Parts: sequence; C-alpha cells; structure tokens
Amino acid sequence: MNKKNKIKDNSYVNDVVDKLECIAEIAVLSVIYFYFWRFQYDAALFPPLQHRGRFVIAGVYALLLIIGFVWTEGFRWGYLKRLDVVISQGVSIFVVNFISYWQLSLIGNGMIPVMPMVRLTGVQLLTSILACFLFTKIYFHLHSKKNMVMIYGTENALKLQFKANNRLSQYHVSKAISADTDFIDILSEINRYDGVIINDLPGKKRNNILKYCYFNGIDAYVVPKISDIIIRGADDFNLLDTPIVITHGKGLTLTQRMTKRTMDVVLCLIAMVPASVIMLITAIFIKLDDGGPVFFRQERVTRNGKHFNVIKFRSMIVDAEKYNKPIPAVDQDPRITKVGRIIRATRIDELPQLFNILRGDMSIVGPRPERVEHVEKYSREIPEFIYREKVKGGLTGYAQIYGRYNTSAYDKLRLDLMYIEDYSLVLDIKMIFRTIRILFQKDSTEGFDKAEELEQLKEDEVEKIRKALDDDE
Repeated sequence: MNKKNKIKDNSYVNDVVDKLECIAEIAVLSVIYFYFWRFQYDAALFPPLQHRGRFVIAGVYALLLIIGFVWTEGFRWGYLKRLDVVISQGVSIFVVNFISYWQLSLIGNGMIPVMPMVRLTGVQLLTSILACFLFTKIYFHLHSKKNMVMIYGTENALKLQFKANNRLSQYHVSKAISADTDFIDILSEINRYDGVIINDLPGKKRNNILKYCYFNGIDAYVVPKISDIIIRGADDFNLLDTPIVITHGKGLTLTQRMTKRTMDVVLCLIAMVPASVIMLITAIFIKLDDGGPVFFRQERVTRNGKHFNVIKFRSMIVDAEKYNKPIPAVDQDPRITKVGRIIRATRIDELPQLFNILRGDMSIVGPRPERVEHVEKYSREIPEFIYREKVKGGLTGYAQIYGRYNTSAYDKLRLDLMYIEDYSLVLDIKMIFRTIRILFQKDSTEGFDKAEELEQLKEDEVEKIRKALDDDE
C-alpha cells in the first residue's frame, strides 16, 4: 500500500473516531443532565413525566447540545486551540441549560430551584474540559501532519505559506512552486505530497490542476477568487438541457432582509435589558474620569454606500485626533483613558452600537462598517471592495470572527463576501454564538482594528502623538 492510500484509509478511521468522540461526549453530558433532573429535583414537580417522558426530554436536551456545539464549533478539537473549544462548549452548555431551566419550569408549572441547575452546569463544564483535552490529544495522535505543496500565481500569495506553517498544526507547506513552472513538473511535484494548495492561479492552469487532482483523488485546497465566491450564492437553472447558474448580485432578498431586521430588533431589545445597566455604570465612570463627553461618534459606511454615525463609548481623551485626520490607537497609546482601557479590553465600548442597530443603520451580523476614508482607500486598491455594501454593516461578522491582526483587506473582503453569498438566518445565529467565544480571545477581538492600525500607522506617527501629549502636559 503506497503512502497516499494509507493516508486515505487512516482518514476513514479517523473520521469514525471523531464521530464516536462527539457521540460519547454528548451522551455523557446528557446522562449527567438526566441524573441531576432525576435525583436533584423533587419528582413530584413533574408528575406527567415519571417514565418515558423523562427520556424524551433528555433526548431533546441532547439534540440542543448537538446544535449548540455545531454552531459554536465545539467539536473542532485539533482544528481550534484547546481553550477555544472549551469556551465554545462552555457557551453552548450555559445556553442549553438556561433554556432547559425554563423548559422544566414550564413543565413543573412553576419556578423550580436554581441551584441544581447551577451544580449541573459546573459538573458539565469540568467534564467538557476533560473531554476537550483528551480528544485533542487523541486527534493529534491519530492525525499525522499533512505535507503540502502550494502552487501560487503571484508573490503576494506566498503569505499563505508563512501563515500555514505558523498557525495550523495539521498542515505544513513544505514547498511553494510558481505557476510559471512547467506543467509536467508541477504535476510531478504534486504526486510527492499529501495535498496541494492552489493559490491565485490563472484560470486555465488552475482548472487543469484541479481536474488532475480530482481524477487522481488528490486533496486540493483552493483559495477562492472573488468570482468563485459570487458563484457560491448562485441559483441552479436549466435552459432546456443545459445546466446554468444564475447570479443576481442584489445582496439579500426582500424576505431575507425583513427576517434579518426582525431578528435584529428582537435580539437588541432583549440585550438592552442587561446592557442598559452596564451602559449606565460605564457612562458614569467616563464622566467622572475626565468630565468629557460620554459617547464618541464616527462616520461610517453601510449598505448601498450610505453614511451614518456609529456610536461608541468614548475611550480616549477629548480631541484625540487633533491632527485633522484619523489616528488609530496603538498599544499603550497615551490617549486612551483609564476607563477606556477597561471598556476597550472588555468590548463594552461597542455596546452603544445597539442603538445603531435599532435605528436601522447596522445589523447584528454583517461586514464591519468601515470609515469613509478607509472605503475610499481600499476601493482604489481593490475595486471589488464595494461589494461588501450589498448588506448593512454589522456589529460582528465573518471577517471579525475569522480575521486576525495581519489578515489582508483582500482576505477580509473574501470572508465578508462568503457571508453575503451563504447568508441564512441559521448562519446569523451561528455567527452570534461564535462571537461570544471570540470575546475571550484577545488576538481575535483585536483582529479588524489591529489590521487597520498596522496598515495605516507608522512609527513616526506614534512618536508625534506621544510628543504632542508630552508638550501639552
């Protein structure tokens, strides 16, 4: 058996093991739930559910856990960091137990005690942590690192080799070959590796390599072009006996926009209940800190190029941008106030954007609403950048969740377009769940803002800021 066939055989075994691990964890967590329900609560609270009814409710609980884990990527051990998987599962367990508490209260026709559910959540979180560490260890024991070759079309595409070798533990790009290399030599190199990454190749050569890999059963990882992402959202159509796909290029349909808007309003109104207390306390501390304005407004661009003022809590000193142009914040920026450091780190400064969502300027999920000058700059460099404006800007989104501090503007555009073309209500809910996870990840929550800082801010500008502040003092 050659190396490639052995890898394929192992992949089937590994997939089975992964599925069994998922089933085992859900089963254990559901049994724990059943135990606490059976022995921590008075059976008289649930008279109609003494026998089979209990197993039905336990089955519903298991189904909710599966949905939660899938939506938050809680089964992605080996692909995500251990802590990320633990956080994902923790978020799902908390949400499912919250729902289950009210479900049991309805069944019991009254408010049931809270403490058993709290103890249940604690035991399940400990179980989840043990399972994540155990299954991650098993994953890396079973899954050998894939030795990859990358075929690239432009020098800019070589950045992916660096990112793959420094971020992804499962893949290693051992060699990068220019698309200008003789085609026979490229095919010969592909046969020596476990898979090939096709990155920014001319159309004809990319198609030939794809067909060769497909025919020979070789794993091909394709970095999509903008046109590929547009086609992802196309509708199938048959003109007589000819298959055709239709791209409408209109963004979301009227029904989708109405559904999305309804969800935005409902969720924002629910979120405003706890958020109003946090915002009131934050406003008081900002005012007491330096007596300046509580809110900070900045012109941004949303759907169809419409301008609006995004609202945030002010985290910098008054007149922080005194050079008559935007100056992004940097680490240890002296313009950030004491209160500002806390609310920026906890993302509380973003809470007033709930008002933007209620007003209809933004959505909960969507591309980041960019500054006017950024849109103009990126559009000059990437004409397709305005495609993002087919939907409203969002408080969170694909690029905010999956982007990092050094993700390029073009890659962020591709992420945003993937969201637009794949849009569904379920996808929005998934993005909201995954946003909760990244709030605990400093490198992720800084992703979009940090990229702007790296692209626009030079060392001499930082020095100007600090010098100016020193002179003022």
